[in-house]
Amino acid sequence: MTNNTPQWNNWPAGFIWGSATAAAQVEGAAREDGKQDSVWDAFAAVPGNVLNGDTPATAVDHYHRMPQDVALMKELGLDSYRFSTSWARVRPGGGALNPKGLDFYSRLVDELLEAGILPWLTLYHWDLPQGLEEKGGWTNRDTACRFVEYAQDVYSVLGDRVKNWTTFNEPFCSSLLGYGSGVHAPGRQEPRSAIAAVHHQHLAHGMAVTELRSLGAEQLGITLNLSNSIPKDPTDPVDQEAARLFDSLQNRIFLDPILRGAYPEDSLRDLEPFGLHEVILPGDMELIAAPIDFLGVNHYHDDMISGHPNSTGADGHGGGSGKATASCWIGAEHITFPSRGLPRTAMDWEVNPDGLRRLLVRLGEEYPTLPPLYVTENGAAYDDDVSADGSVPDPERTRYILDHIAAVGRAIESGADVRGYFVWSLLDNFEWSWGYSKRFGIVRVDYDTQARTIKDSGLTYGRLIAASRAAGSGTHPAPSVDAVV
Repeated sequence: MTNNTPQWNNWPAGFIWGSATAAAQVEGAAREDGKQDSVWDAFAAVPGNVLNGDTPATAVDHYHRMPQDVALMKELGLDSYRFSTSWARVRPGGGALNPKGLDFYSRLVDELLEAGILPWLTLYHWDLPQGLEEKGGWTNRDTACRFVEYAQDVYSVLGDRVKNWTTFNEPFCSSLLGYGSGVHAPGRQEPRSAIAAVHHQHLAHGMAVTELRSLGAEQLGITLNLSNSIPKDPTDPVDQEAARLFDSLQNRIFLDPILRGAYPEDSLRDLEPFGLHEVILPGDMELIAAPIDFLGVNHYHDDMISGHPNSTGADGHGGGSGKATASCWIGAEHITFPSRGLPRTAMDWEVNPDGLRRLLVRLGEEYPTLPPLYVTENGAAYDDDVSADGSVPDPERTRYILDHIAAVGRAIESGADVRGYFVWSLLDNFEWSWGYSKRFGIVRVDYDTQARTIKDSGLTYGRLIAASRAAGSGTHPAPSVDAVV
């Protein structure tokens, strides 16, 4: 336990405490009740794509254990559960509607509401139907139209009970890492395809926002994984250029079209050789900039950037050298991530809670039309050990979560309009290209038996939620973040 953790004890009224998962990472039941392969099922089936040959076929069996998992959420005291619907389950192959697939999500929503937990739905968390990928996937403009049909289907069944709708989760990963660097599904290494995927996902987002709002959806937004891009040497033109380029690809080509209705001028210049101008049609940018009610921010670490080849360090969210690869083919000879000597998680990501504070504040400063913010993912992977008594002490994850929650508090104090925090992840799960080797959960899953055990980090998070709720009701003084430990 550190002695210099900043205190924060003034959470806004109605602040939402939640946790999150994704369908492909937790559900399993890969070919049950009509579901067909997503791009992640197909990607994981190729030897060498996923560590240890792991696949999401069973995952953590949430499809069959959903009521038990909702009971765990209630025990933790969550205000909200952020989950995704699987396009490959709702419209297998990208074709006709599968009523059994939608029925699972209807039962999940009912279970959540019965437990007093707010459903927070994400429509796309990377599980494109493989049948659509075989028609071009996100390189095909028609996929955006198919996404709107899928969104309509989900809303037709769940719109009477779900108020919060997220179109896309982290399009950076499913476009640039999936189609450019190849470390994510569908595993393509085609720069022009990656840029087309960026634009077509933007288009799908805007079209879906417009359609869902016309149908009566109350709260509509998108979740982006965002990072500070900090030049190692602010006086070095090489480091400055590398940081600018990385900031463009990680942040601004996603934020600017959605919030400003245009790609940044420098990004347009960078991406002209890769066909961005060719895929932008008249009226696209107006559609993409459809007003949203919230912006979800996923953040695990920030990035110090160098343009020099000898600056070694960990890569960012996405695994391997994905971020660097997705940057370098755009025009920088080298993109490297120098170490700052900070503690690291099991993902080899630096731990720097103040980076989250800085990011949340900076968003409000740089985007005057910024809607309210929610931290929709934040968490850490560490190697867990089960004690003899069956408990799971995880002090590093506990410290990580508390320090980042305190950073959110400091951001609010500095004027950031942050209205909720969702820890990633509720459950240990299939961690994409890392398979089952990395554990992010505040609930441990024994992958052999599927038994669930709330870790100490989860118990601590539950106490924080309870203390915050009691303070909000006026029955107790507001707690400091560390008071719950």
